[in-house]
Amino acid sequence: MTGFVEAARREKLAELVKRGVTPFAYRFDRSGAAAEALAGFRENDATVHRLAGRLILLRPMGKTTFGHLEDRSGKIQVYFKIDNLGAEQYELVKLLDLGDVIGVEGPLFRTKTGELTLRVERVTLLTKSLRPLPLGKEDAEGKRHGDLADPELRARQRYAHLAVDPDARERFQLRARVVTYVRKFFDGRGYVEVETPVLQPLYGGAMARPFKTHYEALDTDVYLRIADELYLKRCIVGG
Repeated sequence: MTGFVEAARREKLAELVKRGVTPFAYRFDRSGAAAEALAGFRENDATVHRLAGRLILLRPMGKTTFGHLEDRSGKIQVYFKIDNLGAEQYELVKLLDLGDVIGVEGPLFRTKTGELTLRVERVTLLTKSLRPLPLGKEDAEGKRHGDLADPELRARQRYAHLAVDPDARERFQLRARVVTYVRKFFDGRGYVEVETPVLQPLYGGAMARPFKTHYEALDTDVYLRIADELYLKRCIVGG
C-alpha cells in the first residue's frame, strides 16, 4: 500500500516539475508563526499573513479545499478557493498531499462555525512529501489518534515521530529550555562548562556494565562513559 501511495506522489512530483514548479524550494519569508497570526486577529482586519508549515489535513470540495497547516507554534485552518487563487494556483493545490510543506499568503477571516481561517491568495510549495506520514485521524477536539503508536518504531524513526506528534516536539523543546536554563544558572555563578571523553580507556560507575568497542587507530579497547566524575575531578585539580 505504501509503495502505491509513494508511486502516486512521484507522479505528482513529475507533474509539478513539468509545470515549472520547484518541488523543493530553498526560501520563503514568513511574517510570523500561526499562533501569532491567530492571537493578533481583530475583526475586519485585512492584514495579509505569510505562514509556512506542514499540511496535516486536506478536505477537497470541488472548487474549494479546506486544510490544516501546522508549524512549531500550532496549527491553523487554511481555505483554498479557485476564485481567490486563480485556476493555475488551484491546480497546484490539487497536486498537494498530506505531509507537504507549503507557504501560504492571505488574510484571516471567520468561517460560519466561527473558526479563524486563512483565506489563501497565494500558495508556494516548499517541500514535496514523497512518503506518507502516519498522521492518524483527528477527533472533534483536534487531537490525533492512531498515529505512530509502536514505541520501537518511534525510537527508530524519531524524525517521523516528531513530524506527527506535537507532544513529542514539545518535550524536545522543553528539554532544550531546561538545558539552557541550567547552563545560564551555573554560568552566572562562575562555573565553566567542559567536555569529557565519550570513549574512555577506564570506566567509572561502580557495578554498571559498560558498552565496549575496539579503537582500531590506537589498537586498544575503550568503553562508553558511564560517569564523568574522574575526568571532572582532574579538571578541578588542574584549577
